[in-house]
Amino acid sequence: VQLQAFGGGLVQAGGDLNLSCIVSGRTFSNYHMGWFRQATGREREFVAAVGWSGRVKSYADSVKGRFTISRDNAKNTVYLQMNSLKPEDTAVYYCAANNGPYDSKWLRPDRFGSWGQGTQVTVSS
Repeated sequence: VQLQAFGGGLVQAGGDLNLSCIVSGRTFSNYHMGWFRQATGREREFVAAVGWSGRVKSYADSVKGRFTISRDNAKNTVYLQMNSLKPEDTAVYYCAANNGPYDSKWLRPDRFGSWGQGTQVTVSS
């Protein structure tokens, strides 16, 4: 499966961005989808994930209430709406696909076998 992320950019603190990730090569609805991010000098961290049906969603505590993940299985696309952005949200954002079971470990990065190329999000203060 191939993933391509779009929508990053430079925004002022308090602003909004909407990331998109288009998936091709396999049946999109078979995959749980996630967004991760990696800031300079830091490890990659989980941001949000959505189950294959779109009903189950999970968020990192740092983005709860500000970010919303969604998916459109007809368009093979997963989205990350980011509102009220903060300078600490600055990072490269990656989308990833997980075709494993929905269990207690489904959010682990090693469960996501396919990754996009990343898109840079920079939030200025």
